[in-house]
Amino acid sequence: MDDWSLPKPRLALLLDHFARIEDVREPWRVVYPLSEVLFLVVCATVANCDDYEDIVDWGEANLDFLRGFAEFYHGLPCVDWLRSLMNRLDPDLFSSCFRAWVAECWPGRADLVAIDGKTSRRSHDRKAGKGALHLVSAFATNSKLVLGQEAVDAKENEIVVIPTLLKQLDLEDALVSIDAIACNPTIAAGIIEAGADYLLSVKENQPTLHAEVESYFATAPEQELITVQTLDKAHGRLEIRDHKVSKSIDWIGSDRAFPGARRFPNLAVIAMVEAQTERRDKTSLERRYYISSRTLSAEDFAQAVRSHWAIENSLHWVLDVTFKEDLSRLRAGHGARNMAVVRHFALNLVRQANDKRAIKRRRKVASWNPQYLLEMLNLRSR
Repeated sequence: MDDWSLPKPRLALLLDHFARIEDVREPWRVVYPLSEVLFLVVCATVANCDDYEDIVDWGEANLDFLRGFAEFYHGLPCVDWLRSLMNRLDPDLFSSCFRAWVAECWPGRADLVAIDGKTSRRSHDRKAGKGALHLVSAFATNSKLVLGQEAVDAKENEIVVIPTLLKQLDLEDALVSIDAIACNPTIAAGIIEAGADYLLSVKENQPTLHAEVESYFATAPEQELITVQTLDKAHGRLEIRDHKVSKSIDWIGSDRAFPGARRFPNLAVIAMVEAQTERRDKTSLERRYYISSRTLSAEDFAQAVRSHWAIENSLHWVLDVTFKEDLSRLRAGHGARNMAVVRHFALNLVRQANDKRAIKRRRKVASWNPQYLLEMLNLRSR
């Protein structure tokens, strides 16, 4: 097969998408083209750099490597100039660039998608009355890819931005899981309109629905339930989880609902996880309830619920521990939000390395081995 018929490497796609971001600076004043600066920042972040000083130092040490892909005619910007540009870059355009790049590199990878929010705790500025950055991200849990993100305004909450994020992503045939904050008919309808199915946690913020589902599972006939049990045992902790799914949903929101009440669209099943945890001489029991528009088997339900928490373990935890996001003190302008997107670019690339190294080790190797970095960047997009 000729090279022209193969998909583009991720590196070429990355440079293409960076080149499409509008640079609002007057052309005659541009010494450092925006696409070159963004390429520098992403490469350095992949290569274990977590602040602007490290990024510039890495770039100066690897300028020949960078010039293999762009001119860098005037070399590299100083730290203050780099900080100023990242503070001014339109974060909506940059996030849009990220989503388009992911969609082109990894089409059709959104099978199980978890949506959840994360706060960058040190990004607040009390003197300016600015709260910490809170991003709601969509994460493909099976392929462990960040698909997109949307910032939450200080005066809003996640419910406001989730519908916007849903419209920005290709979720055709995906199963979208969200915690109880999004358990309302409006967001469920938005997921259906995106061509996906929902799996929503039901808690006390939907008191009537929660009480009805809880009451049902307390007295449900065995013939109406399909069940599967899973077991986890590690570090002196034993957890037995019974997953129960029922298709008997005709009674939900029946005549007891008030006139005009919105119902969850395409509701297909209700489900419960009963988790019994044993630690030495202590035993606890917890029940969690869910609704879904997909007719799930007990095994599929168990997998989907388990996969949802990958957004905490494989995304949020990695950003905090490996990329030191919680320690970042970026506060001015759009710097915190833009660098959060840069980390998403970097994490998606680091995860594609074809070896058994941990993410932390991959970044370290990339910092001193340009060939290893190139291999991560230059993999084909499919």
